Amino acid sequence: MELTVLGSGSAMSVPDRAQAGYLLTDDDRAVLVDCGSGVLQRLAGTGTGYEGVSSVLLTHHHLDHVADVLPLLKARWLAGEDHLELVGPSGTKSLIDGLLGVHDYLDGRVDLAVREVSPAEPFRVAGFDVAAREVRHSMPACHAYRFSGPGSDVDPADGPVTLSGDTEAFAGLASFADGSDVLVHDCSFPDDVDVSNHPTPTSLGESLAGTDVGTLLLTHLYPHTKGREREMVEAVTRAGFKGDVDVARDGLVVEL
Repeated sequence: MELTVLGSGSAMSVPDRAQAGYLLTDDDRAVLVDCGSGVLQRLAGTGTGYEGVSSVLLTHHHLDHVADVLPLLKARWLAGEDHLELVGPSGTKSLIDGLLGVHDYLDGRVDLAVREVSPAEPFRVAGFDVAAREVRHSMPACHAYRFSGPGSDVDPADGPVTLSGDTEAFAGLASFADGSDVLVHDCSFPDDVDVSNHPTPTSLGESLAGTDVGTLLLTHLYPHTKGREREMVEAVTRAGFKGDVDVARDGLVVEL
């Protein structure tokens, strides 16, 4: 299994970070998790390409996580691909209906399947088995996801990859991610920024203290973090997290 960071940025765009987007692949299977502005272009630069992604899994519906969903649909239509599956929390069907209501010429161009999922039970998307967890953000129905690969006999609740989506740091999410080889977690601001709905490095490190997470990737980075990445990594470690810590960057590939 391979994780590619397509977009490690936030709603406040910077030149070197697209908005939220992550590509998870395993042999010929691929799922795109979130599809913010700039992610389509990043995806086009991968070996998978947008032609190879027929499933998108959304953590929530803020614009910096969904802005390139219809551009992806249009690109696949123009490339001759005939199917796209969109999966997400409650409200995903309404979101897509609304977008297609504005851009109605795209309606019916591909076979579009929209599915809503909940943390109540695991589900499958693009062959990956997935467990979901409700998180704490500024809108309802926001999910973190944990993945096991296609054909794996590993329960998704014990899978190797967890993506937090946008969330505060809290014990329930730390427990959900415990045992992951890689946890990609929102860490939007340095410690001296007063923020809710997102964690700072110290709050994140405190929440993950005592967990068995191999590598923590800090992501969803606002412009406030530029030049302070090392400081943020050190703050996470100082707060009690014992695994490896790195800062996500667009184009980073993690082999699992």
